[in-house]
Amino acid sequence: MVQVLVVDDEAQIRVVLRAYLEREGYSVEEASNGEQAVALAEKLRPDLVLLDIGLPDIDGLEVLRRLRTTSDVYVVMVTARAEEVDLLVGLSVGADDYIAKPFSPREVVARVKTVLRRGRTAPGAVPTTTPVPVAAAWMFAGLAIDPERREVRVDDVLVELSALEFDLLAAMASSPGRVFSRAQLLERVWGYNFFGDERVVDVHVRNLRRALGDDATSPGIIGTVRGVGYKFLKEPA
Repeated sequence: MVQVLVVDDEAQIRVVLRAYLEREGYSVEEASNGEQAVALAEKLRPDLVLLDIGLPDIDGLEVLRRLRTTSDVYVVMVTARAEEVDLLVGLSVGADDYIAKPFSPREVVARVKTVLRRGRTAPGAVPTTTPVPVAAAWMFAGLAIDPERREVRVDDVLVELSALEFDLLAAMASSPGRVFSRAQLLERVWGYNFFGDERVVDVHVRNLRRALGDDATSPGIIGTVRGVGYKFLKEPA
């Protein structure tokens, strides 16, 4: 059974979210503060964490940083703060999505379902399938993308990407030169039922560029089309 850890200092919010999530067949555990959340996440290894930013001891961003040192668990940040910087910082340290208060419990459930539909490869996992020939990879000048192994190499050096970052790169690289709007990337990578802010794409593109060593001011891999979205710049080798 899929397990969700709900982290919020407001008991009523935890009660409501538990009721809606359990109605959908999820197993739910609760934490009311950051330290408890870290301990429970380490003990239970949940599939997804709904994590409030405004916790009474250590805030949600610090909880997320700690989780990311040992776990690739899906994390959806919950925030009541309007400042964009909180959302962007949260996503840059490894959140998969965010949702703002006040929210509809049904919207939260829909977001959880969408996030859980993404594939996630456990850190250090050994592929159980037969190795794919090198020719199966998408080859570009100085860049190789292997969809089967979910591996990316820049100048023959393996680059570590999150599952979402790999999916985002693969979506753009599947059609070099094509301009993808943020809405199109949300649909292809996050799923049809994504309810969040389109700026989530910008944050993950920024992280992806950083991982690939691609300079946003003079990009060679991912280009920005102002007012529209992004495109993959390299041509197949």
